[in-house]
Amino acid sequence: MKKILAVNSGSSSFKYKLFAYPEEKVIASGMADSVGLPNSVFKLKLADGTTYEEKKDIPNQEAAVQKLLSWLKKYKVINDLSELGGIGHRVVAGGEEFKDSTIITQDNIWKIYDMSDYAPLHNAAEADGIYAFMKVLPDVPEVAVFDTSFHQTLDPVQYLYSVSYDYYLKYRARKYGAHGTSVRYVVNRAAELLNKPVEDLKMIVCHLGSGASVTAVKNGKSFDTSMGFSPVAGLTMSTRSGDIDPSVVQFIMKKTKITKFDDAINLLNNDSGLAGISGVSPDMREIRAEAEKGNRRAQLALDIFVNRIVRYIGEYFVEMGGADVLIFTAGIGENEVPIRKAILEQLHDSLGVVIDEKENAENGEKVITKPESKITGMIVPTNEELMIARDVVRLTEE
Repeated sequence: MKKILAVNSGSSSFKYKLFAYPEEKVIASGMADSVGLPNSVFKLKLADGTTYEEKKDIPNQEAAVQKLLSWLKKYKVINDLSELGGIGHRVVAGGEEFKDSTIITQDNIWKIYDMSDYAPLHNAAEADGIYAFMKVLPDVPEVAVFDTSFHQTLDPVQYLYSVSYDYYLKYRARKYGAHGTSVRYVVNRAAELLNKPVEDLKMIVCHLGSGASVTAVKNGKSFDTSMGFSPVAGLTMSTRSGDIDPSVVQFIMKKTKITKFDDAINLLNNDSGLAGISGVSPDMREIRAEAEKGNRRAQLALDIFVNRIVRYIGEYFVEMGGADVLIFTAGIGENEVPIRKAILEQLHDSLGVVIDEKENAENGEKVITKPESKITGMIVPTNEELMIARDVVRLTEE
């Protein structure tokens, strides 16, 4: 039985799932948190639900990898490291260099570091995680799975900005998108549930979590997407502004005497979005609770969040010449009944969407519109880790 590890690394943490193949069964999962910081935490959950946790300082990523491997053997998840057939790593930005997932080598890992300008909060940390696994497991194939790769099918009309073309030629300044691994999973899963070829469907995917995006998928390929050069563009998100007139940034910098543009971008990434508008929290649940108490700013944040999603859905409906399926996924999309309801109801008059109140009232993988709806609305829980594991199998068996 082959075992494939899927890893999502952050600057001081990583989450993981271990799959048994060919069953695609999760046999272990967990995380290492606060690596390199005081009070590190390591967690392991087995297939039977048994959970182990240790709070003990973990000095670096390499030590965290060593702990993971020792725990997998200690708790009989694996008997020998030779059972690991490959390790897949989520990487946000692959630029134009990586149009597909790829097996990592000593040469191309530096390209991931070099693309940190495209995703400064993600790429370097993800490359550090890959490097740590490569040092500990030099004989096990490491595969990078890029969020941007799925969007490499965009046409220049969709991905170019209306600035001097020289900036694209010299620096590759363009839209790259994100959440591609999630979108790739949910569109194929939705087509499977509907018993239709994915190539025959026009789909709009609402990946709504702390980071949020809308993606148009036509003929099984990314047609357009709301995130841009970086993940700050597009929808209003938990702490990110989404689309904004750049002159507003200049105006705010002058008024608040911000002199470093990096500090202004930090405001757009960390102090904006739902948190900035509501003044309550970046957490949708807390904002909704405040709105229900009559907090007007909290309600305004919810209204803006829904408005931006509806705006992009309408835009992509027109761009693709219609849509067959509308998918909700990720934390908010899968779990926030009122948000789904608000979006679907706003699409009733313009796009002929007819919500099934009973089905939408409960979460889970399902259709949430009535048969007469002109677009089929669905909840499809994402599974990026499974997509990563599948790419490891595909690339290592070629």
